[in-house]
Amino acid sequence: MAFTLTVLGSNSAIPTIKRFASAHVLNIHERFFLIDCSEGTQIRLRTEGVKFMHLNHVFISHLHGDHFFGLFGLLSTFSLLGRKQALNIYADARLKPMLDAVLYMHEIAYEIVFNPLNFKEPQVILDSNTFSVTSFPLKHRLPCCGFLFKEKPKQVNIRKDAIVKYNLNVKEIVSIKNGSDLVLESGEIIPNSELTIPGQTPVSYAYCSDTQYLESIIPILKDVDLLYHEATFTAKDEKLAKSTGHSTAEQAAKIAKAANVGKLIIGHFSSRYKNNDGMEAEARKVFENTFAVKDGDKFVIGK
Repeated sequence: MAFTLTVLGSNSAIPTIKRFASAHVLNIHERFFLIDCSEGTQIRLRTEGVKFMHLNHVFISHLHGDHFFGLFGLLSTFSLLGRKQALNIYADARLKPMLDAVLYMHEIAYEIVFNPLNFKEPQVILDSNTFSVTSFPLKHRLPCCGFLFKEKPKQVNIRKDAIVKYNLNVKEIVSIKNGSDLVLESGEIIPNSELTIPGQTPVSYAYCSDTQYLESIIPILKDVDLLYHEATFTAKDEKLAKSTGHSTAEQAAKIAKAANVGKLIIGHFSSRYKNNDGMEAEARKVFENTFAVKDGDKFVIGK
């Protein structure tokens, strides 16, 4: 099943000819999640072939315009396309009156479910049978959250040869998948480990939006398969990064290394740099498996 990330925008502050500002789309088993929604996001959604009606959850990390100014137009487009299903929005509570003001002037035929974020401690904000989403506080000029998307452990698979050997019925198969041993009529106990093989390893993705270098997030990011961490500046501009509440590429790599993540992708690049080669090279000196993203990049998570 798919667990795929598409980068819609990789620039900071303002869109450029080559790069839009922050927005990602995450596909978890054909359920689509929009993470941040900069100006022009709906254009990038069309470019990447994402069907608008597949988006039922939108996560806004914080209320700087390059992370949410595209939301109002997107909500209007949903309505014009005849959307009927509810849309869940997770954001700073201060976004709610802004939405109310905009929606007052438009006829919206679908329900918007607003979920205020907690900027003081990690919190599970979405929980399903197969995955969960946890928000966690970052350190920026405005209250800001990161988001951790994590699959839940999958059930074991029954060995086909065991089904044949012990002539297992449906009830026994369900019991074994839930962790039980098999008790034969003779009283012999067949351990669960001999009847099953492990299920597919669950995978995870973390989105670290605008933040200063913040070691407190390392335990939250521990062993994440794919980490996106903002890297607005290079190390030579570290003082500027700190004063504006941002990170350098080197600092993002230090977080990735300390958290033992599988792969690091960096973005939210300042327009002061002509290209991202220096960013990627700087980060790779600390954490080799680093990639500077471009708009339209796709990553299959867990591979």
